[in-house]
Amino acid sequence: MLVLDIPSPPLPAAVPTPRSQDSGCESCAVRSRSICASLQAEARNLLGRDGRIVSVPRGRTLVWEGEDSALVANLIEGALKLSTSTTDGREQIVGVAYPGDFIGRPFNDRSPHSVTALVDSRCCLFPRAAFDRFAHDHPELEHRLLGTVLDELDRARRWMLLLGRKSASERVASFVLELSERLGDNGCAPAAPLDRFDLPLDRQQIADILGLTIETVSRQLSALRSAGILDLPARRTVHILDRPRLIARAGN
Repeated sequence: MLVLDIPSPPLPAAVPTPRSQDSGCESCAVRSRSICASLQAEARNLLGRDGRIVSVPRGRTLVWEGEDSALVANLIEGALKLSTSTTDGREQIVGVAYPGDFIGRPFNDRSPHSVTALVDSRCCLFPRAAFDRFAHDHPELEHRLLGTVLDELDRARRWMLLLGRKSASERVASFVLELSERLGDNGCAPAAPLDRFDLPLDRQQIADILGLTIETVSRQLSALRSAGILDLPARRTVHILDRPRLIARAGN
């Protein structure tokens, strides 16, 4: 993997300047869960030659909706939001990416959504054209991509159930559970869900994702705290005190 700590050719405007932080693919914190996990060491290192570790500050957009799909990436650290906008500028968050997730649209010329850092993040970035050629020559990577797409489809179907049938209380509880699971799975070894974590989204963003108002989200979080299911020691900090009751509240 190419890790930059010297001046390099300019990257597209949406991409921050790479900084040296890793020594290669073998030190990657998500190597066993990323799209590269399907590859043998030799092939992984070959793909890594096209990769760049980039730091994406909070609020920086990595990919813009409707623009050329020039980049794909593995998220190593942090959280990214996937969003789309109406013609009059209203934004809808359509997904959140966590460490180990794959970002971008291989084999597609246009990006269907924008990708923006919710917190300071790091990605392993690949030029899409080079990645497409490599995937074409390595069927195991194409199979991994297919599995990733199917996982995302299953997640989208579960989200349709949440938005279409669950109450406000169930939606908020389900979202807290998902965050505890996705944020807990942030290394190579199997990990248990987190009982304490910081929310990568503010309450307005949570409301947008869940199809609720910010007042409803705040009210439901306060109700979970009053019931002794959660503690909220800081504005963005969540501490799960009673996971079985939280699961019951989520309607799972």
